[in-house]
Order: sequence, then structure tokens, then C-alpha cells
Amino acid sequence: MTLVGIYVALSKPLVAAIPVFLLAWMRFGIAAVAMALWIKKPRTEPPLNRRTHILLFFESFLGNFLFSICMLYGVSMTSAVSAGVILAGIPAVSALMSGIFLKERLGPRIWLAVGCGAMGMVMLSLGKPAPGETLSALDAERALWGNLLVFGSVVCEAAYIVIGKRLTADISPKRIAATINLYGFALMTPAGLYLALRFDFGAVEASSWGLLVFYALAASVGTVWLWMTGLKTVPAGQAGVFSVMLPLTAAAIGTFFFHEPFSTLQAGAFAVALLGLLLATVPGRQ
Repeated sequence: MTLVGIYVALSKPLVAAIPVFLLAWMRFGIAAVAMALWIKKPRTEPPLNRRTHILLFFESFLGNFLFSICMLYGVSMTSAVSAGVILAGIPAVSALMSGIFLKERLGPRIWLAVGCGAMGMVMLSLGKPAPGETLSALDAERALWGNLLVFGSVVCEAAYIVIGKRLTADISPKRIAATINLYGFALMTPAGLYLALRFDFGAVEASSWGLLVFYALAASVGTVWLWMTGLKTVPAGQAGVFSVMLPLTAAAIGTFFFHEPFSTLQAGAFAVALLGLLLATVPGRQ
């Protein structure tokens, strides 16, 4: 999640230079080449059955494809503050879904950690609103749809965590990463090809191409492999707490690399969110 926060913050120039669907399509394509050897079935794993293929498809559809659409269009229709507050619900929704679908028992420390993460996210959102972007300046109906789309991305991310936990019981993290990336590439191909035929690639600066390679390797290879490897031993409800590192790291990158202001309220948000991580990870009495 820390790596996700880093590439989200550093990919701002990419979004400005390349259309979103074309960017996503090229990301999946580069990652497919990088993970070509990961798609092969290890001798120790059983062949993929129909149920596993369905889970892999929905892992990619919800976590890669639909999450990106809901997030990008939702944020464009509502305020940054509202989006940040809604995103604070990822740990709680993932904990709830893990209890329902995976029958995980969630202790009071996990729920307290979820609350700390939500409080930290709310503090971070209140301390750093986008300049000139207030909810009163937005059309009420448009803002409502935007908020619903952002909440849809929260549900997609929680489902990604829960489905990933179930997949790691049978498939290696490398094979999961390679397979859901191929599904994502297939889903993005129609829009990606359409935009590629009309896009002026020569207008993109050389530095942006280097950033695109980093984005592809970080978003589709590194983060997915790390996340799935962790999910093999960490309960999904507990893993969801770590999603608070996404906005916290993105804010830190903005402060140190883009020289954005850092307030006392934001420092408090970091402290509260990190307290939640400690509550979720420090071993308790047996």
C-alpha cells in the first residue's frame, strides 16, 4: 500500500500527458511482458478450474478495471474532501466483507484499528482540501453521483482484498498477479486500441515514458505480488487496515517532492493512522 501511494502521487504527470484508458492499457501491456514467465503453472499447483478462473476474472474486473473507472470519474464529480472521507471506509468495508464471506473473526483491536484509520483519513482530508474545490461550488446532483462512484470504488477495493485472500489458498502470488493482469489487459484493449489510433505518441516527453515503465511495474507487478504474498498469512480484515497507507504515502510524496504544505492536523492524521497499524499488527496474548 505504501508503494501504491508512491506511484499514485508520482503518476500525476502521466495522467496529464496520456488519456486514462490508453494509460491503463499500456500499463497492463508492459506488465504482461514483464510477467510472461509467471503465467506458467508450477508443478506444485493444480490446474485452474472454472471456479478459480471466475474468481481471477472478478479480481481483475473489480480491483483493476471497475475500481479505476469509479475512482477517476467519481473524484472528477465531487470534492476532494468528500472523496477522502469516503475512502476512509475501505478498512471497515473490507473487514465487514471478510467476516461475511470468509467467516473471519474480527477482534476488538482490529475494529479499533479500523476506526483509527478512518479518523486519520478524515483528518487528512480536512487538512488538505484541493484549492478552490468546495462542495458548495458543485452541482448537488452531480456531487451525489460522484460520491456514489467513490463509494463504489471502496466496495471494489474491499472485494479485491477478500477475493485475493481466497485465491492465495490455491495459487501462487506470482501467478495471480500475471493472470489478473492479462484479464485487465483484455478488458482495456477495446478502449486502449481506439485511443491509440488517434493519439500523438510523439508529443509525449521521454521522461514520461520512463515514468510509465515504473508505473506499470509498480502497479501491476510489485504491489500485486507483495499484497498477495502477505494475504497468504494475514487475515483479509487485518490486511484491509493497511489501505490507510495509500493516501498517507501519497500525501507525504506531495509534501516532500511537490512541496505541498504540511499542517499540524496532517501530522496528527499520520500519527492516528499509524497507531491503527500498530493495533492491527502487534501480537496480543495467546
